This record gives sequence, C-alpha cells and structure tokens, in this order.
Amino acid sequence: MAIEIEQFSGEWDELLELLDMAFSSPWTDAQYESERKIWERERSTVAIDDGQLVGHTGTFSHRMAVPGGQLGVAGVTMVGVRATHRRRGILRDLMLAQLTDIHEAGTEPLAALTASEPVIYPRFGYGLAADHQEIVVPKVSRTLRPVAGIDDVKIRYVDARESLARCGELRNKLALERPGMFQHDERWQEYTISDNLTGSPANGSKVRCVLAERDGELTGFAHYRTKRAEKGYVDVHRVHAVDIASHAALWRYLLEPDLLSETRCEMLASDDPLLDLLLDPRAPSPITRDGLWVRPVDVGTALAGRTYARDIDVVIEVVDDFLPWNAGRWHLDGGPGGASCESTSRDADLTLHVRDLGAVYLGRPSLDRLGRAGLVDEHTAGALSTTAEAFSTSRLPFLDTGF
Repeated sequence: MAIEIEQFSGEWDELLELLDMAFSSPWTDAQYESERKIWERERSTVAIDDGQLVGHTGTFSHRMAVPGGQLGVAGVTMVGVRATHRRRGILRDLMLAQLTDIHEAGTEPLAALTASEPVIYPRFGYGLAADHQEIVVPKVSRTLRPVAGIDDVKIRYVDARESLARCGELRNKLALERPGMFQHDERWQEYTISDNLTGSPANGSKVRCVLAERDGELTGFAHYRTKRAEKGYVDVHRVHAVDIASHAALWRYLLEPDLLSETRCEMLASDDPLLDLLLDPRAPSPITRDGLWVRPVDVGTALAGRTYARDIDVVIEVVDDFLPWNAGRWHLDGGPGGASCESTSRDADLTLHVRDLGAVYLGRPSLDRLGRAGLVDEHTAGALSTTAEAFSTSRLPFLDTGF
C-alpha cells in the first residue's frame, strides 16, 4: 500500500507519540503541553502507512518583520519521520505538500524554520537567513563600559505572568524594527514564559522577570531563570529595551548574580550592543549558531513585499527545482519606498539558487559574500554589488523565539 500524504485529522496524543519517537527527546509533559497550546491542527500534514502515522510537518501562522514592513510567513515546525520509514522519500513528499498548500493559499510568500539538522533543509530551498550568538560571561568579567543615563533606569523584579501583557506589548513594538522577529499573540506570550521544547527547564527556577523603568514608564524587560547544575548560573532567555541605557541596565543586573558564577544566553542577536559594551571583548566567548532559515514560496510576492536600501532595477534568474513556479527570471524594480517584482523574459543580470535568495532576503549575509563564494553568477557588470547594497539592512535579522 502506498504511503498517503494528507491533512491530519486526529488528536494531539496521537501526534505526540510520533514526535516522541521521531525526536528521541526526553521532554516533559509540561513542555509538550506548551506545544499543544500553540499547535494549529488544521495546518498539520502527515504521512500515513497502513493506518499508522509515520511522518509529520506542521505550520504556524506568523506575521514576521521584513525590511520595511511585515509579511505573512509560514513557520514550519515539528518535522519528523518515524525511524522505521526513513530514506523512502517521505520527508520530501511532506515538504512538497506543505509548500504547495502554502502557495495555493496565497497569503504567505515565505516559509521559515529552525533546524535540528541544518544539512537537511537546503535541498528543499531553505537558506540560512539569520544567526545568533551563544555566550557565557563569567562573573569576574562582568564590567561594562560607561553608558550615559544607566543610573537613571530603575530595575524592578515582578511576576512574569502578571507582567506578561505589558512586556508583550513592548516586545511586539520592538519586533516591528527587527527583520526575522514575528508578532506574539496571547498564545505565544504565554509560550515564552512556559516550559517548552525550545528551552530546557532542567535544574532551573521558574521564569523570572525584571522591568526597566524610567520616571514610571516601562523602557525594557528581561526574562531569565537561575540554575544550579555543575555550577550555578543565570540563564537569560530574552532582553528587550527601547534605549541603550535601559538595555545596559538590564544586562548589568543579569551579570551580577548573588551566589552564581556566570551568566549565559543561548540566543543573543549577533549585533547586540552587549558584545560591544563588555570591557573585556573576550569575556562572552561567543559561539555563532544558525537561527532562522527562510524559503521563498512565491518569489515575486516575496521580493515585492520588502523595501530596499537603494533604488534597484535588476533581473534576477532564480533556480528552483523543487517549486517550479518560482523558477525563471524576475524583474525587481524598487527602493526605500517599496518595490514591484514580475516575471519577465528579459536577459538576467544575476542568477542564483532559491535557497541563496532566501539566505539574503532579510539582509544577511551580503549578496557580495555569496558571489565571492561562487554562489551567484553575474551577467551584467556591477549588478552584483548594486543589488547587494540594495538588499542590505542597518540591523541584522534575528529570531528571538524558537519554534
């Protein structure tokens, strides 16, 4: 009997058994319950063999910041195939069915994911569009450079759940300015302070929250846990602030724990000011990790859906052997005020694979860099450098909430 690919119509517990087997992870009931609350049943695609679930991929409905605005983005999640059914093309069939459904719905020109195995997804057209830093700062290396106004900021401990709506509103406002960040509704706000699959609660306190305030106005907040494992440390989940003084004040608090030896953060933006404010540049020992992977589902709509750092008029030939409607030449005409992008028969100025278009879509890495690696073919002299400049952004893209 052939393996069938279809929309899932079962219950969470049935899906949970498959995910538990596919990921072989010792997650807790509380973590799984957090995932159930954000799960979108109608956007789950499954593979079925003789009545048994053998594969799954899910989709979250995100509204994500892109340069100059926001777009609907399909957040791909919970991708897994039962070990007994690997190397039979099931993952490919699931990915194709999912992306085809997204394309036919016509509301999300991009798909995005975080990868447990990063070598898997480029073959389906995903490119690495955002990275982040994992840091560990010893308490002895906590000294920050002077920041004007830092002592005017009051740091106050509050209950994370009681302050959730207020903090969520501030975070969503800031998320509009950072490509790669998506808007948190009430479900996702709750997710950020609950035990979930993207963060380990082992040996840790409940999620704690401190606010940064100036003259009674909220200017920032931080979520963190304290942990006592082989050594005690502060585990920072997120820090958001409207100005550098509040940002520095929050980090000063997080870097000075009582009875704990260091401060860790597994997801710090690669251009976070903390990396420049630490007096000892070696102190954080940053390790770059892959973050958000992006795949254009509809090239024309995606390219027309963002703004550009300079005026651009270029024909880009896109190679896409997985989604044939994307393959071909696209005339991009745009600038800081907006853009249009239409299929064309004109000669191409540049040629690149769709995964590399996904990689540069949010502004990182530069198209010039990919060109030096031989991943972009330039047919018109100067087209590569001018297009790279147009795609650039003043802030690096960053995903602050794993999914």
